[in-house]
Amino acid sequence: MGINDERDIEANLQIGPTDQGMVRLFISAGDLEIPMDFSVEEAQEIAEELMAAAQMVSKKQR
Repeated sequence: MGINDERDIEANLQIGPTDQGMVRLFISAGDLEIPMDFSVEEAQEIAEELMAAAQMVSKKQR
């Protein structure tokens, strides 16, 4: 499965801080739960990558 392969899966994403000073991405889909913890620096890098990808898509849609 690649990034461009579509799947008919419904999932929920929650993002927030943990009591350990990490940023957690929590993904749940059916019985599957995936908590992913990142340092502040890692979370900022992920946010930058999300923004860059969104900008790329936005430019293509114009």
